[in-house]
Amino acid sequence: MEVVSAWAPAVGFTLLPPAGGFLGSKLTKKKLPVWYESLQKPSWCPPNWVFAPVWGAIYTSMGYGSYLVWKEAGGFSKKSVIPLGLYAGQLALNWSWTPIFFRAHKMGWGLVTLLLTTGTATAATVSWYKVNKTAAYLMIPYLAWLTLASALNYRVWKDNRDKKQCE
Repeated sequence: MEVVSAWAPAVGFTLLPPAGGFLGSKLTKKKLPVWYESLQKPSWCPPNWVFAPVWGAIYTSMGYGSYLVWKEAGGFSKKSVIPLGLYAGQLALNWSWTPIFFRAHKMGWGLVTLLLTTGTATAATVSWYKVNKTAAYLMIPYLAWLTLASALNYRVWKDNRDKKQCE
């Protein structure tokens, strides 16, 4: 029983982000073949099959990083309030992007959300570095992906302004 209780926080922190991402993908899955496929996208847009494994890896990585910060800071403590608060904020913003972009078809608001997510994730990464360097390094692929996602969201929004924003 001690083994289970020792691993429970690591598993919980690690699986929380992909669980939220999975839920968001289930809520918007039907919108992909109709609306998203009809949008003009730049030549450098990754194919649809790339998104699920990349997000799965990124979510798992950031989730484990949050566990490392929590553990190093002594759990939910004064030392963990800012790093984990920033992390929770960026995760909430991240999860909100999917329904904003895919369900509501608000490409401009999606971009605003991604930029806020990137800023908050950057602040979380900097604060994590002070607690656990490995955790901060685990956020680097996420920051790179957010940069690509922001550029892609911008181009899709810019190139599809004539399309009906909400069908």
